[in-house]
Amino acid sequence: MRTFSYSGYDSTGAARRGLIEANDLKEAREKLAARGVLPETVAAAGATNRESDAERDRGLGLEARVAFYRELGVLTGAGLPLVHALEILMESPELGVSPVLLATVRDRVREGAGLAAALGAVTKRVRPFERAILEVGEKSGTLDAILERLAGFLEEQQRLRERIVSALLYPAIILTFALVVAVVMLGFVVPSAAAAISREVSIPMPRLTQIMILVGRVLVWGLPVIAAAVIGAVWWVRRRAASSAAFGESLERLAFRLPLIGRGWGLVVNLRCARTLSILLKGGVPLVDALSLAGRSTGSEWVARQLEREADTVRHGSSLADALRRIPVLAASLPAWIHAGEASGSLEKMLDTAGDAYQHQWNRFVGRTLSWLEPALIGLVGLFVFVVVLSVLLPIVALNRSIG
Repeated sequence: MRTFSYSGYDSTGAARRGLIEANDLKEAREKLAARGVLPETVAAAGATNRESDAERDRGLGLEARVAFYRELGVLTGAGLPLVHALEILMESPELGVSPVLLATVRDRVREGAGLAAALGAVTKRVRPFERAILEVGEKSGTLDAILERLAGFLEEQQRLRERIVSALLYPAIILTFALVVAVVMLGFVVPSAAAAISREVSIPMPRLTQIMILVGRVLVWGLPVIAAAVIGAVWWVRRRAASSAAFGESLERLAFRLPLIGRGWGLVVNLRCARTLSILLKGGVPLVDALSLAGRSTGSEWVARQLEREADTVRHGSSLADALRRIPVLAASLPAWIHAGEASGSLEKMLDTAGDAYQHQWNRFVGRTLSWLEPALIGLVGLFVFVVVLSVLLPIVALNRSIG
């Protein structure tokens, strides 16, 4: 029995679309005809086409995966078979997961595939370390507990991402406002005021007014060119980084050395590495495999490649702490936590503690950065407005002196 998605019209002419189970396409059309539905299109759920691919991409984002893993864990923990649990979730549109996607996963599980393999075949949103954790849960018979733990980890990652976006949102608004004010004032207001005064009386413009008019011309005529150049440079850098691993590594090494960005990104990388290692080891994933998967979860290709390389040294007898000491971004404090965990035999617990410590450091870093960044930006905008007003008032003062 397979699941087919259809679209068509009922006897009243109203559009209908949904899912139907049948052994083959012919039987699916016959069932639809028996229900009084004239099918326009009938296809196997999850068939490879542009529409279904887009639906799968929309249907299993990070927030939807958190809810999906958590509710599936509750259902399987209550003793329901996996296929039955997936069918229940298919009837819950509030979950936010595409029914077509769940139907395709359900069909693959019914045919004998595991949950991890079915999800991996249906959507690319499920990352490799998630599939590894799900496989461990299936093999160890603790899928419900693993699903709950995985949902908690992804929820924490979502909060971290939202915290980063929130931290950058206010400065971005201030900078955008300053740029708009600069274009309007320097491109139109100051030149208009200077031209009006020049028409009334021939007096030389103050040096500050001349400089601001020149800056305004550069902004009005040069801003589109600068914006296009920046967009083109970003596109070229991203394309070059995607095609050349060495170029991408050099960019990431440069970013990690920057005073503010490097500190914040380093904390995020350490936090993600510690959290991912903890959940993988608790799930029973071998340490060597866990290192490779943890590297992919950091968001840094350079760190991921280094962890992949150090996984071989661990396979040949090196300790985990020594391996991480050879990775500059992770060498500051994470090896000390791991060394204590290896010595005490409680590595997973120490990784959780390290994750909590990095989370606290990240929150403190964001708080301190915003505490001086926001006033600094407001001060710069105020100073800019003061200079613009001064460049308008100086010609008026010169005019009054000339008349006097």
